[in-house]
Amino acid sequence: MMKALGPLSRRRFLTAGASLGIGTIAAPYVARADDPTLRITGWGGKWGEIMKAEIGPAFESEFKCKLQIDSAFPYLPKLQASSRSAPIYDVMHTNSNEQWAAAEMGLVEPKIDPKQVPNLADVYPYAVSDKIVGVSIFTSAIGLGMRTDKGYGSVNSWKELWDAKYNGVRGGYVIPVNSLGQAFLMMCGTLFGKGQTDLDAAYAALEKLKPIKIVDFTGAMEKMLLSGEVGLCVIHDSGIYRYDGQNQPTDFVSPSEGVLSLEQVLTITPGSKMKELANAYVNYMLRPEVQKRLAETVWYSPANKKVKLDAKYDAKLLTTPEKVSKLIQVDWKWYNERKDEIDQRVNRIFRA
Repeated sequence: MMKALGPLSRRRFLTAGASLGIGTIAAPYVARADDPTLRITGWGGKWGEIMKAEIGPAFESEFKCKLQIDSAFPYLPKLQASSRSAPIYDVMHTNSNEQWAAAEMGLVEPKIDPKQVPNLADVYPYAVSDKIVGVSIFTSAIGLGMRTDKGYGSVNSWKELWDAKYNGVRGGYVIPVNSLGQAFLMMCGTLFGKGQTDLDAAYAALEKLKPIKIVDFTGAMEKMLLSGEVGLCVIHDSGIYRYDGQNQPTDFVSPSEGVLSLEQVLTITPGSKMKELANAYVNYMLRPEVQKRLAETVWYSPANKKVKLDAKYDAKLLTTPEKVSKLIQVDWKWYNERKDEIDQRVNRIFRA
């Protein structure tokens, strides 16, 4: 039987974490049989590598526990299938669209308690806005990715994606399965109609985007942009910046109308038996030094206002109130309630 985690003092919550091992490979914590286990989700790739090598082991060492990480997306179906009194996860990390769906089903707690997570006091307003379930620990900016070697000229607006010179080389997503595509659909309502919820305007705009190359996931879009198969596409900034230093002829455009917010969100499950440890983990992931290490590895913009990034990251990521003000958050609750209807209509548009 796992023993319960002992009381966590405010000082322990706020510890800067000398054991974090920033910039080094942390020694793996050797868990004992009676150490508590915190079950969480998390991405693979660079995120997974640094979590396994540094961030995770440092947390385990400080809190004398074991992290059990599921990186096999999607997570929501597995949480749905598990017992509400003994959920498969204690903390779920995923994007806002899934978090809202989980909250509507009562599978995650809608908000994080600031008394249990003191670092919430230092986050930008978007991270705990009414468009967020739980807390956003990072965000990416969804804008336009472009090839800089094709003579297209400068791009400043979302509306330039509809320019006929990009026929055959513009890129988008299979909207029913990709949250970037879903957020972009709502942006179309804003660009050509009365706002995010103007579906008629959005559908008409999508019709006019054809011909367009659509993919399921951003990794596929990155590959098409790198190969030159697309010249202008919808993408998040980290999908461009991750190739920094490789001399790729690509660039990220922040449209003048604003960038859509792709949040990395943490929530806690109501049935978790590890609530103290779950709150400790959320607080830990919001520590400035943890945020800095992850941001500079995966090119995500940190939610904590106190994070000071190195110059090359600070220049590109959303690290000031002025930059953060350009973020556009969408209403996932509204979207999810209409998702089946939207999926059917979008499928008809792109089959035609």
